[in-house]
Amino acid sequence: MLSVVSARYARALVDVVTAPGSNVDPAQVLSQLRAVEALIHGSQTLQNALNSPAVAPSRKRAVMRKLLEPMGVMDKIRNFVYVVIDHRRAHEFASIVDGFETLLDERLGFVAADVRSATPLTDAQRATLEAQVSRIAGKKAKLKFSSDPSLIGGVVAHVGSTVYDGSVRGQLERLRTRLGAG
Repeated sequence: MLSVVSARYARALVDVVTAPGSNVDPAQVLSQLRAVEALIHGSQTLQNALNSPAVAPSRKRAVMRKLLEPMGVMDKIRNFVYVVIDHRRAHEFASIVDGFETLLDERLGFVAADVRSATPLTDAQRATLEAQVSRIAGKKAKLKFSSDPSLIGGVVAHVGSTVYDGSVRGQLERLRTRLGAG
């Protein structure tokens, strides 16, 4: 769940990225944010330093500048990281990035969906499912795929708060319910 504070930071960044004349690719921004998130998450020492009130904000900025330079992070992202650090919100960075992705997708007219299948899907099956979910939702779908052998066969798609269950397990449960009621 996105905190109120994380949502504010995420919304502010989405506003900057999608503003007319911003001249940045939202997908590139998300990619760079994920890279910064991985950098921070990958080092407990860095996390401790960024979250410590004993370390001066100027020192935190200097450390991040040295780490971000070789990554080629764009100025807008670097400045955003500085704002997050200066306001002592580094511990919420992952949540902010998740919120940014969700809000950006909404702003760009995408719908997110989680798709579980009994076995890994081929690229052709993924493309077919993406087209079907896009048609049902009325928006371009961004699907996240995972495998769940307990489904026995078929797929289950979660689109927002709606669940589309085309699994064998789901069909067996519905059959059991009908037989028990009749």
